[in-house]
Amino acid sequence: MIAPTSLQWRLSLWLGLAIALVWALAAAVTAQNLRHEMEEVFDSALAETGQRLLPLAVRDIIGRDSDDAASQSVATMREHDEHFTYVVRNAEGQVLLRSHRADPAIFPPFSGMGFSDTPTHRLYSDAALQGTITITVAEPQIRRRAVAWEVLVGLARPLALIVPISLIGVWAVIRLSTMSLRRFRSEIELRGAGDLTAVAADDLPSEIRPVARAVNQLLERLRRTLEAERSFAANSAHELRTPVAAALAQAQRLIVETTDAAARNRARDIETALRRLSALSEKLMQLARAEGGSLHGAEPVDIGALLRLIVDELTANAGAAGPIELALPDAPVLSRIDPDAFAILMRNLIENALKHGSQAEPVCVTLSMDGLLRIANAGPAVPQDLLARLLDPFERGRTQAKGAGLGLAIAKAIAAGTGSSLELISPREGHEDGFEVRLRIGRLG
Repeated sequence: MIAPTSLQWRLSLWLGLAIALVWALAAAVTAQNLRHEMEEVFDSALAETGQRLLPLAVRDIIGRDSDDAASQSVATMREHDEHFTYVVRNAEGQVLLRSHRADPAIFPPFSGMGFSDTPTHRLYSDAALQGTITITVAEPQIRRRAVAWEVLVGLARPLALIVPISLIGVWAVIRLSTMSLRRFRSEIELRGAGDLTAVAADDLPSEIRPVARAVNQLLERLRRTLEAERSFAANSAHELRTPVAAALAQAQRLIVETTDAAARNRARDIETALRRLSALSEKLMQLARAEGGSLHGAEPVDIGALLRLIVDELTANAGAAGPIELALPDAPVLSRIDPDAFAILMRNLIENALKHGSQAEPVCVTLSMDGLLRIANAGPAVPQDLLARLLDPFERGRTQAKGAGLGLAIAKAIAAGTGSSLELISPREGHEDGFEVRLRIGRLG
């Protein structure tokens, strides 16, 4: 048996079992006491029957003629179940009187007044006329057991109804009592990776409030730490833009003005390095935006229309990178993702496909009505061990293409912040080569 992991079910199970056990023990004790009381009632009835019959039997026997001293059976007016049977005997053990169904074989010799037992009957014996006339009344043990069983069954029937009702009641009370705990759990489960706001804990039980306070304090420390890191990255990248742009302008001016070929070549190398630094600062700003900003819009937007604009822009600027094939559904595909965040996400994924794909085949961008977006490009397949690391910052595949290794990390951060799922596949579906990104857009409208 697998133990339940839920606190609600654990409490319901163990409290329900405890209540059922208490009910069972109470029923057992009650049944035992009731059986003892029933035995006393049966014995009392048995003794009273013997004491009432004995004077009548003595009168009958004394009033007989001496010639009519043989055993007589008391006649009955109609057939009935005879729970008590009896025999009246003299001092020599001769049966003088018996009930009409009495079997003398079940009556042992008179051994004294009081109660006694045989394997089949409970007996009561009494005597009169100084022991010259005795009576023994017998009651079948099976009758007593049958009556006791009927009483026990009658006692168990209400329990069979009370125990399930008690279990359901325990479950309902515990579920009602743990409603605040379930709400607290749901608030933590439903929030995204970028949501570090405090969790409401006002209605929690006093035993859980310290845990909630500790969780909120941890969230606050994480929020401050992440904000500091993002702010540093964003500010650093932003502050670099102006001096990098100035240095790039000076390098370009030097290329134009200098007549020394060696100096011109060095200036071109400086220009290339500055362009890389500018691109890196732009990627760092995008990464800080993806990890720290709000990635959900107030109103649903048609991501198909946005995707068409992004592809048109990238196609115009792609140059020799290769064509892009776009497939969109006929109807709008709505989502609450922030348009700017979606544009950053798509540019990074498509630019990555253009940069690392084969120029002989186009990059295929496909959007379905259920929000599944697929970006596939040709090229060498990526090993599985490397595929799992490509979403990490500054991780690059086995390629000679230029880049900082931040495009997929930015896409991963935006996908996580919008509740989307990002999956990397290589080789692409239906081919033996290539690379494919599958993005399931979250929060569709």
